[in-house]
Amino acid sequence: MAVLSELLEEVSYECVRGRLDREISDIVYDSRKVQAGCLFVCIPGARADGHQYAAAAVQAGASAILAEREVELPEGADVTVILADNTCYAMAFASAAYFGHPAKQMKIIGVTGTKGKTTTTYLVRSILEQAGRKVGLIGTIEIIIGDTHIHAENTTPQSYLVQKYFRMMADAGCDTVVMEVSSQGLMLHRTQGFVFDFGIFTNLEPDHIGANEHKDFADYLHCKSLLFRQCKVGIVNQDDAHWKEVTKDCTCQLETYGIDAEADLRATDIRFLNEGGSLGMAFTVKGLVEFPVKIASPGRFNVYNALTAIAICRHFGVEEEDIKRALATAKVKGRTEMVRVSDDFTLMIDYAHNAMALKSLLETLRAYHPHRLVCLFGCGGNRAKSRRYEMGEVSGNMADLTIITSDNPRMEEPQAIIDDIKTGIGKTAGKYVEICDRKEAIAYAIDHGEPGDIIVLAGKGHEDYQEINGVKYPMDERVLIQEILEERA
Repeated sequence: MAVLSELLEEVSYECVRGRLDREISDIVYDSRKVQAGCLFVCIPGARADGHQYAAAAVQAGASAILAEREVELPEGADVTVILADNTCYAMAFASAAYFGHPAKQMKIIGVTGTKGKTTTTYLVRSILEQAGRKVGLIGTIEIIIGDTHIHAENTTPQSYLVQKYFRMMADAGCDTVVMEVSSQGLMLHRTQGFVFDFGIFTNLEPDHIGANEHKDFADYLHCKSLLFRQCKVGIVNQDDAHWKEVTKDCTCQLETYGIDAEADLRATDIRFLNEGGSLGMAFTVKGLVEFPVKIASPGRFNVYNALTAIAICRHFGVEEEDIKRALATAKVKGRTEMVRVSDDFTLMIDYAHNAMALKSLLETLRAYHPHRLVCLFGCGGNRAKSRRYEMGEVSGNMADLTIITSDNPRMEEPQAIIDDIKTGIGKTAGKYVEICDRKEAIAYAIDHGEPGDIIVLAGKGHEDYQEINGVKYPMDERVLIQEILEERA
């Protein structure tokens, strides 16, 4: 329980009805979850506007309403109404107060950028934990609090949930939190109510532009830049063409990292490693620190991710040997994740599920000069058909063999999706086979693997389900691979 006036101490507001000394049982922004004595926050959304549910919330027991405009209420209702310019912004500060400002008890690290957020957060967590810190994580795949793993619905959760997870982490003894910060999360003020100790910028490419997201690239860039007005120290990729725009109006101390630029932290002498079918990278880090590094993930982009992790961990006084040991073993589920099935060829799972990501992945793997590059993928149903044509064309041009299969067909016929992919691959001279059942397709890839091949299972990554006709069925590619190997044995 908390007093309403205390929840609003850092909020600019006007009380237009009722009193401020009410005891508030909880903060709720979903009218279906209203409980007696709660503060109901009216959030204007893409599909529904919370202001339309204010009366229903009061009838369900809400004691106070936080809104951006006047709302209709039941006649004679004993309710307090608070008006603020932006309810998302106000809710972030009210939520921080409700949970006792848990961010002040921990070091908070935020990672933003088009690519690399997930991998970077896991690398940072791995290094800091090996150095003896207790680290909570909030990201695309999951929320990690000690031994508890919670499935993530959004890359950056609603501000109330961010503060709830912070409270759980602080209570569990965490001293550090590393979290992915999406452009949507910044645009919708989900990360207000506290200050990041460190903000990281990985890179920027056109993405998330369209209805209900960002109106154009300039808006996307602007939202990313907001992190550097909410952090104490900014750590940015100086090789990215947009880094100066992203940090133009920053209010933080800045550090840079890179490969090509004369950054504060640099990777030099970069080498590609292929050791017994396991792909990795080696380089020497120079500048603010200097030592050799090996990482258990392929490609230049993973060198950037490793540099970011090193840059962060330097501020925590992590010993050089701890950093090297963690980077040599750290793996991220579904991100260039290698699954050992043979000494002769490499099998990898990756989340690449659009043309841009698939092209980047296949270019990375080409650098290892495989005997054959084999790409297995499908496309999601009830999504733009253009993605299918584009991914088909990319794989047809860049892979030696494409295995077209099913992903999440959702409400569409899997074969119709496969036919669309074939339209794209038909523009190329690429060889392909089509096997609708994903397990059968993976079995085909393993059974036909040749010495020196690199086989990538693209699109599912960390997902452990397949969505068919509105139902999510359990399906984890790691489990499928194990089943196939046991059947072959």
